[in-house]
Amino acid sequence: MRTLRAAARRAVPWKNGGGVTRGIAAHPEGSGTADFEWRVSLAEVGADGPFSGFPGVDRILTVVEGAGMDLTVDGQRRLVDERFVPQHFPGDAPTDCRLLAGPVVNFNVMFRRGRPAPAVAVVRGALAVAGPALVVALDAPAQVDGVRLGPYDAVLTGEGAAALRAEGHAAVVTLPPRQSGQKMSGI
Repeated sequence: MRTLRAAARRAVPWKNGGGVTRGIAAHPEGSGTADFEWRVSLAEVGADGPFSGFPGVDRILTVVEGAGMDLTVDGQRRLVDERFVPQHFPGDAPTDCRLLAGPVVNFNVMFRRGRPAPAVAVVRGALAVAGPALVVALDAPAQVDGVRLGPYDAVLTGEGAAALRAEGHAAVVTLPPRQSGQKMSGI
């Protein structure tokens, strides 16, 4: 199990310069926005505008702070106005964003289409988490096998089960099984 503290993350401009992202974890280790198999981050959206395009990538986006967004994804309107509800859409579809009432923070999971995909659930309370998984405390502290997490702290679990107790909401990203010798990275 590996703890990934929010305080250690740095803000990086979006690919299109329209906001900032803070990477939490990615695979393979050391991969950037062009060569990840999967990537988990927090994106700060402070203004209306387009999302960066990621060819061949799917997204699972979850609003964790703010009132939400009115998205247009590939010409189709999608109102994302409920916090903690994962939304799946293609990362290569032209996507435009209009903020509903000020800035938002999104929990973002991106993965290459055609490869084993992560699954995202937002949970509260106690749960046995089957590994490998990434657990991120969202709006309140959480504990994973006795490791205390503050908001936006994360834990990469191993292959076995881990005990989660979330005082508020926690994101559980069930990750594709690792191949022998592969490592996951905290960004």
